[in-house]
Amino acid sequence: MRFKLGYVFAGVLLAAPAFAAAKPSPFIGTWVLNVAKSKYTGAPAPQSSTAVYSEAGAGIHVVATGKNAQGADTHVEYTANFDGKDYPVTGSPDYDTVSLKLVKGIRITFTRKKGGVVVQTGSMQVSKDGATRTVTTSGKNAAGQTIHSIAVYERKKL
Repeated sequence: MRFKLGYVFAGVLLAAPAFAAAKPSPFIGTWVLNVAKSKYTGAPAPQSSTAVYSEAGAGIHVVATGKNAQGADTHVEYTANFDGKDYPVTGSPDYDTVSLKLVKGIRITFTRKKGGVVVQTGSMQVSKDGATRTVTTSGKNAAGQTIHSIAVYERKKL
């Protein structure tokens, strides 16, 4: 009995570092666009945007709400894994699918498609201190305009 308990105890000790090392994704949380720190070319900046990222299986669930440049309400939503496969997006006039890849746990690259055709590509990364998330996007919008944006989001404090 004492011998078996020793094996169990040793197994727990060996597994503990693996559990301690598992950190939540730095992307998870609520992010608010700082329009003043962001840069939009080819199309006007939105008036506001708040994105909520939550864990969903092997990927993330994203709900982004706000107001576009004209003041109309926006609501874009999707759930996607980090496997490079296309996942459906609702609410965006620019794209209807997104594919994601996680790079070293600190950067997400994405490809957005409309009707199976790539229309936008980009990446997002959270700062080392976890306070900001920068999203860089290039491509075309629904109006066919060539766009490039560097959107800076700040983590909403609870």
